Amino acid sequence: MIPIKPAGSAAVPTTPAATPRDAATAALQYLQPGALNLAALPPLSLYIHWPWCVRKCPYCDFNSHESKDPIPEQAYLDALRADLEQSLPLIWGRKIHTVFIGGGTPSLMSAAGLERLMSDLRTLLPLDLDAEITMEANPGTFEADKFKSFRASGINRLSIGIQSFDSRHLQALGRIHDAGEAIKAVEIAQANFDNFNLDLMYALPGQTLSEAQADIDMALGFAPPHLSLYHLTMEPNTVFAKYPPVVPDDDATADIQDMIAARTAAAGYDHYEVSAYARPGHRARHNLNYWQFGDYLGIGAGAHSKLSFPHRVLRQARYKQPASFMEAAAKGNAVAEEHEIVRADMGFEFMLNGLRLTEGFDPNLFGERTGMPLNAIEKALNEAEAKGLIYRDFRVIRPTELGQRFLNDLQEIFLAEG
Repeated sequence: MIPIKPAGSAAVPTTPAATPRDAATAALQYLQPGALNLAALPPLSLYIHWPWCVRKCPYCDFNSHESKDPIPEQAYLDALRADLEQSLPLIWGRKIHTVFIGGGTPSLMSAAGLERLMSDLRTLLPLDLDAEITMEANPGTFEADKFKSFRASGINRLSIGIQSFDSRHLQALGRIHDAGEAIKAVEIAQANFDNFNLDLMYALPGQTLSEAQADIDMALGFAPPHLSLYHLTMEPNTVFAKYPPVVPDDDATADIQDMIAARTAAAGYDHYEVSAYARPGHRARHNLNYWQFGDYLGIGAGAHSKLSFPHRVLRQARYKQPASFMEAAAKGNAVAEEHEIVRADMGFEFMLNGLRLTEGFDPNLFGERTGMPLNAIEKALNEAEAKGLIYRDFRVIRPTELGQRFLNDLQEIFLAEG
């Protein structure tokens, strides 16, 4: 955590001296009842978006585009560097604690391209010495030599989009790999990385409890440091939303979820977030920063940022289309949208993230990350507690088992508070 230093401190870049009128304006802004007051800035992460994939999956609502033509890798890397350089004044003097390269399918990047990207990051940013640096990768794009190069370039954590070890289910999900390629991908990851995550989905079209258990048992058999287990959802503007497949009903899905809880606990995994399970010491630090309402700079097509300042919190979004993003970055501003989080929305945005953590959060964290007192959401906290959806005392606020089961309903209570 970075304490906010007074203007003119040696470690903080300064602006030209303020005139008395400027100083008076700043003082009035500070004294406004609606102003935030952050005593310290939260940890800062970097997200880098790679927008291309081999084929768009029918359930995917991420900003990804099929690479029908040769990927303009060098032009895109130029744009990423330009985007980062243009963003530096917003994060000047702040250390980067985690990096996540997501997509799309970033493992389509060449080994030389990744080496160039990592070199640019080291040149422009103060990376923490033990920064967690994650790259998403999909089976079907795994080449042993290339992944050795990725590791040598500085990637120290992989997140592998397995989704299932059943070829029939993989075909129904539109994945480009089969069960054999999924297993091979995990073996390559094991050989080159001490830290990796396996992404799996459940409640798949036509999936039975025994088939879901076979997927979980196969994954656990590799003893991955981290597992992400997601319920298949029909996101708007996807093929599955338009042509929904037949999936397990609520009772069958509940049975699958009970099985997952039992199998992962027996294997020594800590279920620390709605969809996240970790062996001791291997929680996803980058994602934890999101869930604890930390800061992140997002660069690349469609990337989002959340950046804190002493009296405001800023959100940004980059241009989504790769060509539009590259053109905008070359002109000096890849940001398509920008707004401050208003005070009325701040409590909901914090709780939307914090309530995903099964262990909850220290009540003091709310004030540290929002710049507001906890009593700003007192009415909603009382309602959630009365309904048995949260437990709270002076040390923790956390969702109860009922609150975890009806998380959307719990989060909506705080939306109403705004």
